[in-house]
Amino acid sequence: MINGFYDAAGGMVTQFNRLNVISNNLANVNTPGFKQDDVIIGEYERIFSTKRDILPLQNNTKEAAKFLNRNLNKVPIIVEEYTNYSIGNLQKTSNPLDIALKQKNSFFVIEFNGQKLTRAGNFSLDANGYLVTKDGYKVLDTNNNPIQIPLNATKIVIDNDANIYADNEKIATLKIVSIDNLNTLQKVGNTMWKFNPNRAKITTKNTTLQGFLEKSNVNPIKEMTQLIQTNRLVEEYQKVMTTFMDDLNKDAIEKLANVRA
Repeated sequence: MINGFYDAAGGMVTQFNRLNVISNNLANVNTPGFKQDDVIIGEYERIFSTKRDILPLQNNTKEAAKFLNRNLNKVPIIVEEYTNYSIGNLQKTSNPLDIALKQKNSFFVIEFNGQKLTRAGNFSLDANGYLVTKDGYKVLDTNNNPIQIPLNATKIVIDNDANIYADNEKIATLKIVSIDNLNTLQKVGNTMWKFNPNRAKITTKNTTLQGFLEKSNVNPIKEMTQLIQTNRLVEEYQKVMTTFMDDLNKDAIEKLANVRA
């Protein structure tokens, strides 16, 4: 009977983890360049049975593993967490330092503990004229150097090929890379990704759009619906746990007390 309590507890923990993902999505609805995260939920027994035979274990261990507690095998768990890289809505800002990317597999390269990727194009100039992200990380050019723009420049133009001009003089070219397999990226924070340089290809032709900003691709209505559904599931699991602990256990103890020796 207590195993049912463990099942409910495991399911509730899974829904708590899903709530964390949904809450983070909602918190970043207005974050430029943010990409929605989601989870896939499966059952332990099915996942284990498909992976058991490829585990680096002895045969006798594989056979013994078949006799796992069947009552615990149906507990839902998060199988995978993934990111939706679809392009968010483009907002026209007319700010010359706001830049949007046209392809979903294209990224700016910035300097942060090495090189990282971002799609948040709400850039600005720091006190020394370096082009930086909202968090102050320097944006790199195709030569892997931080981009510096004269502070006295009166007109900044960034063409569709990522070339930067200050008062009609070319300053640099933004380093834009394309990633063929987006699943190889590792999220760092909310708007940055760690990447393998060997899997990145510099692509600047027809990639940028000046004066536009890519908004978050989170659908707030969908996320709110999922938030409500997940909260209800947590409440249901909690009711099941209460039933096991308060009602069924009490009933079992009372019946046991009435058993005559």
